[in-house]
Amino acid sequence: MPVQNNSFKHALIQGELQIGCWMSFAESITAEIMGTAGFDWLVIDGEHAPNDIRSIRDQLMALAASSSHPVVRVPVGETALIKMVLDAGAQTVLVPMVETADQARQLVRDCRYPPTGVRGVGAGAARATMYGSIPEYIQSADDQICLLVQVENRAGMAALDDILKVEGVDGVFIGPADLSTDMGYQGNSAAPEVRAVIADAITRIKAAGKAPGILGTNDEASQAYYEMGAQFLAVGIDVMLLAQASRTLAAKWKAK
Repeated sequence: MPVQNNSFKHALIQGELQIGCWMSFAESITAEIMGTAGFDWLVIDGEHAPNDIRSIRDQLMALAASSSHPVVRVPVGETALIKMVLDAGAQTVLVPMVETADQARQLVRDCRYPPTGVRGVGAGAARATMYGSIPEYIQSADDQICLLVQVENRAGMAALDDILKVEGVDGVFIGPADLSTDMGYQGNSAAPEVRAVIADAITRIKAAGKAPGILGTNDEASQAYYEMGAQFLAVGIDVMLLAQASRTLAAKWKAK
């Protein structure tokens, strides 16, 4: 029996729009709730949320019955970390701050078994194989792993065309907050100069046959990125959604 089909990866290959949301609570119960919302994909954020490998694993388990595909963002693109999240059952990995084609090539190797990669062959006792119940996992896993790299500063943008030539990179995610800050706009991703760079990057990513992705934290930004051609588009962050909804509700009733 081969590994489960990665529906998110194959949707990207087919050019289908995938709408997602960020998860920053680092809790399995909130992940399970988010899994009922109907998003195509959900990010388990290991970079800015207080996650470790156990909480990432627990959120993967919480989403197992959901139609939303889990995307695990590792805190940094290191071989050991990528091995851990893949063995925990992640099929799609998002790596921040990718600045060179060499870095992207190493990330591809990190996601693959030998002889084309360096992933450790020890998943028989891991959740990825359902604890040994998927006997053909090693033979079929590479084809179902989806690698998304984040290009989110001027160095990454300068190297974008070279990164796009790397076989095995399935999508490129633009980080608007980091990019705008690195450009001197201190997180103002709506600045016209920043928007122009993002629009150009999305066009180049699509032209290279890769999937472009981005996060919008409000409707105006999400609509703008949608119109630019973003294919895997995150339209919110769970913590912000709760904060905004609770503050609005409190203000409404305290005003009476």
